[in-house]
Amino acid sequence: QVQLVESGGGLVQPGGSLRLSCAASGSIFSIITMDWYRQAPGKQRELVASITSDNSTHYANSMKGRFTISRDNAKNTVYLQMNSLKPDDTAVYFCYAGIRRSMLGSVLFYWGQGTQVTVSS
Repeated sequence: QVQLVESGGGLVQPGGSLRLSCAASGSIFSIITMDWYRQAPGKQRELVASITSDNSTHYANSMKGRFTISRDNAKNTVYLQMNSLKPDDTAVYFCYAGIRRSMLGSVLFYWGQGTQVTVSS
């Protein structure tokens, strides 16, 4: 079994910052990619940022310059530093990881349960 547990969400004023964390645990041989997605009410889930095992990163255009994704491979944890937050950033933020559970195993994908981020004055 593999679990992804997000933390760090909450209520923040416009212009503020939050740091999300997502820790993976369980039967893990290697984590290939770790991503953050978000889903606002009435909208489709969208990719926020992704990071590979060699720290290659990708950001959605609207997040570039404001959000920073990073990972700690020793802790199987991915972070999302969010600055200059706007009301439009209000959403549930989900962690998504591609994980190999054994050396020769396939890469399987897992979702976390999500953490609410609300940007409001």
